[in-house]
Amino acid sequence: MPYSILGKNLMLNALAPGFVSLHSADPGENGANEISGGNPTYARKASTWNAASGGSMDNSNVPVFDVPAGGKVLYVGFWSLVTGGVFYGAALVTEENFGAQGTYTLTDADLDLNA
Repeated sequence: MPYSILGKNLMLNALAPGFVSLHSADPGENGANEISGGNPTYARKASTWNAASGGSMDNSNVPVFDVPAGGKVLYVGFWSLVTGGVFYGAALVTEENFGAQGTYTLTDADLDLNA
């Protein structure tokens, strides 16, 4: 039986990841391939979310990440904590390669239980 919209909204509001990460390849089930290094150093960023509606939710902040030279962004990951923590999953994004140290701005992230 599929979940109702109310059920989906409750699940998403309870999940709401506290942090987002960048990954250079498929993070799999445990958040592998997370970017590291650079100067300034790459780090996960805090994330905030609008209340779920219609079985989906959208981020309400715009995290900006430092990405090291030679870095590649292919996935955005969702976490419970800034270090360690529970890996909730990831979303494929348009690939971006960095020849030099730069920044990656996550302008839109959606969690959708209707997909």
